[in-house]
Amino acid sequence: MSELLGADGVARCSWGNSTPDYADYHDEEWGTPLHGQDELYERLCLESFQSGLSWITILRKREGFRKAFKQFKPVKVAKFGDADVERLMQDASIVRNRAKILAAITNAKAIAALDEPLDDLLWSFAPASHKRPVSMADVPAITDESKAMAKELKKRGFVFLGPTTCYALMQATGMVDDHVKGCFRAN
Repeated sequence: MSELLGADGVARCSWGNSTPDYADYHDEEWGTPLHGQDELYERLCLESFQSGLSWITILRKREGFRKAFKQFKPVKVAKFGDADVERLMQDASIVRNRAKILAAITNAKAIAALDEPLDDLLWSFAPASHKRPVSMADVPAITDESKAMAKELKKRGFVFLGPTTCYALMQATGMVDDHVKGCFRAN
């Protein structure tokens, strides 16, 4: 339990105690059920951009991402062309990775082509039950549900969303609750 106590005396998942940015994100957002096309598209993009980087980098650039990607309105991002890609490649307020930028645009187009709301599609992979992890060592990187989500998203034209990224998305948006036992957010 002592590893869960932050400098502020709050018991939270240990990763949430490393920086004030992480504490705020942990306490206010991570694991909270999130719905809505734009909101889920934002998280889908941010999780993709995080791949290979530290999450703190993404959190600290979040407002830059929001501005650069039109507040994560997929209908607007789907219209981005070559000039937009070049503009984004010069934008130091975001992660300038061409493959990830192109993935955000491709995924916006995939959302437009869906035959069901993005919300319904993503949440259909939320497990009916989920065992609370005792420690961070008990938190998986992938699950059968995240593998199935990644496979279905790929089939529907989404890119840069493998099982690990999909599981991180599920955690971030409350599809699974991986707050460890003893964390104040654990229900």
